[in-house]
Amino acid sequence: EVQLVESGGGLVQAGGSLRLSCVVSGYISELLEVGWFRQAPGKKREGLSCISDIDGVPYYAESVKGRFTISSDSAKKTVYLQMNSLKAEDTAVYYCAAPHWSSRSCRPEVGEYDHWGQGTQVSVSS
Repeated sequence: EVQLVESGGGLVQAGGSLRLSCVVSGYISELLEVGWFRQAPGKKREGLSCISDIDGVPYYAESVKGRFTISSDSAKKTVYLQMNSLKAEDTAVYYCAAPHWSSRSCRPEVGEYDHWGQGTQVSVSS
């Protein structure tokens, strides 16, 4: 069974930083792909970033490009999301997710990801 566990959320002031972690276990392939998503109250779940061990090329949505950085530690089966210059509109529950199989040129599309973590709350005060 594939399990993903997020951690690192919390309350931070606007302009501050947080680093989220996602630990993956039970993944069939040695090549991991993980996406980060968020969902604010009353809004649809939004894909933010992803990275795949197949090509190591990160993808970022425009809303976080230049502020968020995704990285992967394959040995630890852990993917990180470094979030800098946080804004009040970044407040949401953040999820990591993995598809059944890793792919090249990943895109964080909600419907393409099969296994989800429980989420971690990020709150940014203005």
